[in-house]
Amino acid sequence: MNKKVLSDQELLNSYLVGDESAISTLIDRHKKRVTDYINLMVKDRDVADDIFQEAMIKVLKFLREGRYTESGRFLSWVLRIAHNQVIDHFRQAKQQNQVTESDAGYDILNTRKFSDSTVEDKLVLSQIQDDVRRLVDYLPEEQREVVLMRYFNGLSFKEIADMTNVSINTALGRMRYALINLRKLVEEHQLILS
Repeated sequence: MNKKVLSDQELLNSYLVGDESAISTLIDRHKKRVTDYINLMVKDRDVADDIFQEAMIKVLKFLREGRYTESGRFLSWVLRIAHNQVIDHFRQAKQQNQVTESDAGYDILNTRKFSDSTVEDKLVLSQIQDDVRRLVDYLPEEQREVVLMRYFNGLSFKEIADMTNVSINTALGRMRYALINLRKLVEEHQLILS
């Protein structure tokens, strides 16, 4: 016997009228896609699983409060919530000084040296990376987000555009303005990056 596969909207409607199993089916349907997306951002499966759980708690809360309004676009809505949870994760990590430029392995102005370095070189590089990372915090939110996604998460501009719901040209433009603004900030703060 053929069993009809319900659409996301049909499952949502069932959940909203009291069928708890409908939301489980819906979450199971999209779990792999959402966790893969989160893991792409954080590059740690355990952290991705935690963020997925937090995102699903928000999804359920928003559904119960009647805050889902995008009929037919459930997955996009869930991915946007997951994306916001990832951003929150990085903000918390930044506040706790858990993520440094050294952890990311790259600085945004390509000043990394590829030769054997002395203790002094390592200290200077660490200071430069710390200075540049602090300057990134002065950027407008949209520019800061693109810089973090590109240089600290290693995402392509296509992935950045998809995640932020803008065109690739807009993402590239934001990066261009971010680099221009970073250069100005380096001059204003009289930093030496070499």
